[in-house]
Amino acid sequence: MDQKMNSMKLTRICLIFSLVLFFQACGPNQKDLNLEKRAEVMAVHDEVMPKMGQLKSLEKKALQRADELAAMDTVNLVKMEELKSLAAELDQAYEGMFVWMRQYETEDKDRTPEEVKTYLEEQMASVSEVNRIMKVVLAKADSVLND
Repeated sequence: MDQKMNSMKLTRICLIFSLVLFFQACGPNQKDLNLEKRAEVMAVHDEVMPKMGQLKSLEKKALQRADELAAMDTVNLVKMEELKSLAAELDQAYEGMFVWMRQYETEDKDRTPEEVKTYLEEQMASVSEVNRIMKVVLAKADSVLND
């Protein structure tokens, strides 16, 4: 009877071990997760990248309006400074995207999967901040230039 119980225990242990190995092998590994994370980083980038031309266009519009105000007999200095400040913010948002793109590495190089994961998490935070800044300054430009 003891031998039969030991055999059943051994069979259960082997079955559980086999199931653990099976599920571990079927689950996503860190490299697959890193590919997904890289795609997420690029999706955040791709969301605002098409707005780069709009940033430069609005910057020119703000500077043009500031110049028009400066040419008037009764200069509205507050509005003129607001437009110049807006133009500078639009330029900084534009440059922020290029700074991020220049430093972003598309290759994993000699990094371990864990190092790649950390790198991509840092890049997600950086590109999300670039995304946020661009959206904020575009909304501000819409408000300032359309009042």
